[in-house]
Amino acid sequence: MEQAQKRSSSLPSTAAQTTVENPWPLRVLSDKLKIHIENSPQVWVEGQLLEANIRNGHAYLVLRDVDADQSFSVTVWASVMRSLDTAPEVGSRVVARVKPSFYAKTGRLSLNAFDLHPVGLGDLLARLEKLRRALFDEGLFDPARKQPLPLLPGRIGLITGRDSDAEKDVIRNASLRWPAVAFDIRNTAVQGVNAVAEVIAALRELEANDEVEVIIIARGGGALEDLLPFSSEELVRAVSACTTPVISAIGHEADRPILDDVADVRASTPTDAAKRVVPDLADELANLAQARHRLDRAVRTNVERERQRIASVRARPVLAYPQTMVEARREDVVRLGQRSTLAMRGSLVRGHDSIAHLRAQVRALSPQQTLDRGYSVIQHADGSIIRSADEAPVGCLLAVRLAHGRLDATVTSSHTPEEGTNP
Repeated sequence: MEQAQKRSSSLPSTAAQTTVENPWPLRVLSDKLKIHIENSPQVWVEGQLLEANIRNGHAYLVLRDVDADQSFSVTVWASVMRSLDTAPEVGSRVVARVKPSFYAKTGRLSLNAFDLHPVGLGDLLARLEKLRRALFDEGLFDPARKQPLPLLPGRIGLITGRDSDAEKDVIRNASLRWPAVAFDIRNTAVQGVNAVAEVIAALRELEANDEVEVIIIARGGGALEDLLPFSSEELVRAVSACTTPVISAIGHEADRPILDDVADVRASTPTDAAKRVVPDLADELANLAQARHRLDRAVRTNVERERQRIASVRARPVLAYPQTMVEARREDVVRLGQRSTLAMRGSLVRGHDSIAHLRAQVRALSPQQTLDRGYSVIQHADGSIIRSADEAPVGCLLAVRLAHGRLDATVTSSHTPEEGTNP
């Protein structure tokens, strides 16, 4: 006993002080964990009951998280059971006030429940509406965020339950509408604790595939509790962040999940989703035939209208009797030619008369004309003209120019006219 006390006093007081040479006995760790855990305060938790065994008035439960694969054993002692309004039932969703309990002998951690209340549909709906309002205020439901669906997607991503009616409905109806449609299918849990994680993982896989142009998340309806994964905030935010258009086809009209509000397109059923994601080949062929008919009719109408316009133009006199236009222009040419000839002749006559008049004027001013009237021009031998008697002294040789011919003369006498008399 004394040795045990000495050994206990030599043990490290904290976990950080333990070493290879001076470790804690396992019981010390268990005792310390028990003290630490059981000093934890009571806390309210929510989960789904997987097991509910009632023995001797006590209830031994397994409580699992509603969105993750994590569970705890919960013990409800008989004293607490007697205060409950209803006994715990497997599958029900409950809220419990618990405190951690550590059984040191086996190292088992569990919870002791001091109060337990089932979560009613009213409570679930209230929580969903609160979350819906918060996400709406955040702008996740804004129509401006929603992406249009491709006209004819090359490959469609489909997230649904394995071998489910929803999967069959989507594939069958889409194939009937467009036989060449191609799917990339991801089978996941569509209810229960694994649904949210599996759907998000499938969504991210399809989002990473560049060939997938649109994603359908489908389930064939169900009770409100079964559809809770599709109102998970984590899933809703994952869909909101998706760059590929997403169609929500959960198929529950009364209490539609929040996924319907954030998805780019909400389909009332998986069949409706198939109708929205691909066009109907028969309708498209009919529309194509109708368009071709309208085009053919429009072309024929246009050709007929142009034919009538050409006929109207050809019926005009200028085209019906083109020689009329030529004759009229020929007559114009002849008339203009005659007018030009007359104008030219008149202009020549006037020019001739004008030249004759000018010739007469020039001749009248010509010295020759003066000579023709009997006058003569007396010049020195060098050709200079003599204008005064003083310029021709006696004995000067002169040249006399007549109207016809020339005379040579010698001055024998010179007489200067007296002042005041005519020369």
